[in-house]
Amino acid sequence: MTDTPPAPPRALVIGGRRGIGAAVVDTLAARGFAVTYTYRTEPGPVRDGVDAAALDLADRDAVAAFAETQADAPAWDAFVQVGGTTYDALAAMMDQDAAERAMQVNYFAFARLTRGVIRPMLRARSGRIVAIGSVIGQVATQGNAAYGATKAALLAYVRSLAIESAKRGVTVNYVAPGFVDTEMMAPFAAHRSATEGRIPAGRYGRPEEIAAMVGFLVSPEASYVNGAYLPVDGGLTASAGVPRA
Repeated sequence: MTDTPPAPPRALVIGGRRGIGAAVVDTLAARGFAVTYTYRTEPGPVRDGVDAAALDLADRDAVAAFAETQADAPAWDAFVQVGGTTYDALAAMMDQDAAERAMQVNYFAFARLTRGVIRPMLRARSGRIVAIGSVIGQVATQGNAAYGATKAALLAYVRSLAIESAKRGVTVNYVAPGFVDTEMMAPFAAHRSATEGRIPAGRYGRPEEIAAMVGFLVSPEASYVNGAYLPVDGGLTASAGVPRA
């Protein structure tokens, strides 16, 4: 009689269609997770051990309905939110509707979804939650008042959730990418050279480098990492940005 092999750990990745999200999906699948990811419009290519589900983070009712399905479901071993949106405007020129949409996608959706997925985790006394934020949640740049506010709100929520769930074996952490080579950066291609000059590493990050941090945070080795703000930015936020002659 042979023993039945244990079921693989399960991970839910919100926004895993492209860019950092796709890299997270690939990294977790390569590490033995059975991964389900969400997408907004198209599911992308079929991959072994990976499932996909439609979810528009801008749709409050859809997010609430999705979260409700999670509250009484089996616990995920890892929950990673990558999906987000940008909104660029000077603070004095900010459009209220656009700013509120960014807050819904980048912050409120995470808050609502975690209220669903964390309940089974708390019952199981185990789980890993990772939010992909941005260094713009801690430092300011022109035109990013609304976007920065969404990422700062996300960080504050992560820290509160972390300390509230720590005794039940659930960790909650915040990964803060800097400039990463994804489609999101395409509109700023004309400024790439100047931007790279401000980064001590001298280059943009790769999605796989962000995903590697996520892979560590959802691993057993990261059980004592909780409520952390973890920049993955090539030294950008550590630098004063003052050039030397």
